[in-house]
Amino acid sequence: MPRELLNPSDLHPAPGFSHVALAEGTRVVHIAGQLGLETDFSLAAEDLRGQTVKAMRNVEIAIRAAGVGWDDVVRRTIYTLQPTEYEVITSAIDEVTGGADHPAQTIVGVTGLAVPGCLIEIECTAVVG
Repeated sequence: MPRELLNPSDLHPAPGFSHVALAEGTRVVHIAGQLGLETDFSLAAEDLRGQTVKAMRNVEIAIRAAGVGWDDVVRRTIYTLQPTEYEVITSAIDEVTGGADHPAQTIVGVTGLAVPGCLIEIECTAVVG
């Protein structure tokens, strides 16, 4: 198995992420932060849920291009203007990943992103071997 996800019982429950991801492999794939943008650089949606779904679909395109899948992702970092809306974010992620087990994750609250109107940016790291 390329990754093992752990949630130690001495830590708080992990809603929508795992506390630890162990990975073995020979290739590390870094996916740049993806926004909720269409191919013409327009916003896919105005709301957090819609932008999260599109950002994750963009991540999916990138990981597939690299020949990896959701079960190879060991780390996800989310930058958002709405960090307390983690339930909305997790639900949108589950919609795209089909409920795949969540890797180690951090949600970072930011005051802005590179493209005006964007509410979320998602980057991932995968390990395959």
